[in-house]
Amino acid sequence: MWIIKNMENKELEFLKDMLYESIYMPEDVKDKAKLLNSPSIKKYYEDWGRKGDTALIATDANNRAVGAVWYRLFDESNMGYGYVDNQTPELGIAVMKEARGLGVGTLLMKKIIEQAAVDGYKTLSLSVDPDNRSAVHIYRQLGFVDYGISGTSITMIYREESKV
Repeated sequence: MWIIKNMENKELEFLKDMLYESIYMPEDVKDKAKLLNSPSIKKYYEDWGRKGDTALIATDANNRAVGAVWYRLFDESNMGYGYVDNQTPELGIAVMKEARGLGVGTLLMKKIIEQAAVDGYKTLSLSVDPDNRSAVHIYRQLGFVDYGISGTSITMIYREESKV
């Protein structure tokens, strides 16, 4: 059984850990500190808590955090990898290795889509490496569609009218 809750400020380090996990790269090139402090990644958590920042944490029966999903607004002067426009939050998600394949990610995605609607957002975007086929498949099942290509990633978009 998974419990999904709003992230508290004290859980920002876990969010950063999940941000790191969400970056799809070969294991041998991941230098965590260097990657998380690079300007292109730091923008996803720096000054967390501004308007449009939302994060949910999944915990297991022992109240241990096992995954997170979040979104943040960007603008054309500070675009994220999945940037679409100033009104579309960019979403990120990651699940701890030991909890993958157990439905946590899908549950987190459904809950963040619901939260976005409550918050008044009609669309969500994300960026995903096309080689991460299982993620692409799940996103499509949830109603995300291809929007474009940014570098080596697919930008996908979810519109409220596509409903999960």
